[in-house]
Amino acid sequence: MLVSDFHYDLPEELIAQHPPAVRGASRMMILSRATGEFLDKQFTDLPQLLELGDLLILNDSRVLPARLYATRSGLRTQHNSPAPSGQVEVLLTQRLAGEHNDWTALVRPAKKVQPGEALHFYDLALKGTGFSPSVKNSIEGGALAPEGAVLTAQVLSTGELGERTLRFSPVEDFHAILDRIGHMPLPPYIHREKNTPDTSEDRDRYQTVFARERGSAAAPTAGLHFTPEILAALAQRGVEVQTLTLHVGLGTFQPVRAERTEDIRLHAEPYTLPAATAAAIVAAQKEGRRIIAVGTTTTRTLEHIARQPGPITAHSGSTSLFLSPGLNDDFKLVQGLLTNFHLPSSTLLMLVSAFAGREAVLRAYAHAVAAGYRFFSYGDCMLIT
Repeated sequence: MLVSDFHYDLPEELIAQHPPAVRGASRMMILSRATGEFLDKQFTDLPQLLELGDLLILNDSRVLPARLYATRSGLRTQHNSPAPSGQVEVLLTQRLAGEHNDWTALVRPAKKVQPGEALHFYDLALKGTGFSPSVKNSIEGGALAPEGAVLTAQVLSTGELGERTLRFSPVEDFHAILDRIGHMPLPPYIHREKNTPDTSEDRDRYQTVFARERGSAAAPTAGLHFTPEILAALAQRGVEVQTLTLHVGLGTFQPVRAERTEDIRLHAEPYTLPAATAAAIVAAQKEGRRIIAVGTTTTRTLEHIARQPGPITAHSGSTSLFLSPGLNDDFKLVQGLLTNFHLPSSTLLMLVSAFAGREAVLRAYAHAVAAGYRFFSYGDCMLIT
């Protein structure tokens, strides 16, 4: 199929710039896989719409404050001294295994950041999306000394899609520093004024209430709607709730460059399946109970696990599974999907179309546009069963 087969027209004003005033106060469309019919509901209706014995699986990955700002020391000059340079935006996308604190990252401007350079990160007590004008002037004038940096990273290599591998110098508590100087990695379609602090709204609401295992460079957004009260109502209803962890990485930020879906390749992302969740999946299969995935990240993880040989048991691994109509569209575990509304021609929309059918999904999306649903990360959601 063509990537353009998954295009739809979306007015810009329907792209949610902020979460609803109250967490969980989102609209929710119900889409039937069997008939293609859809209904308009509220997310708070979810406990009544699920059945006794349903197994609901959440992604408990925690979003890192992964957007950082640095200065760079250029390659050694003829005098063998590093040349200070301007501001660089760094988005950490995945921690790499090994004894060092190595990360893949996207950098901007990318062409100026080359292997062999050092990046210096400062605690400027500014929680915004950039440096203040006075600090920026100091950077450009070389007034910020590298020895004043709270983090330093060497640029080790360049990836095939322009990503960089960074090695951070050892520090006592890397994540504590990251929490202090980093910014929430809001997607580019959510607009915030530059040189202003991160809002408490974004720090809180771009994180699920059940987030535990830190490591994601973007939120598993279908989980953002849940509240402790809704989770309690699900338990009272007799819905079993379990978690797994998939850390959202570079694949989320990777643009679709192919023209045909069969040419799309996703980056691998790490996941962990806990013992309790593995046992719950096996029991649900044996007893004929529905398995409902919250989000495309959970769906990809479950379907990857289902395609591995042997019984389902606790383990960790990575997945680059791509689900699209005609490509891995024989869902083996997932029988229901709660998901947000996704970007046109995106791999996430292709996954949803593989699950419910492209024509039915695009009809539902056309209705969502006409009915004024809110789209993307801070937007409304859809329950497909």
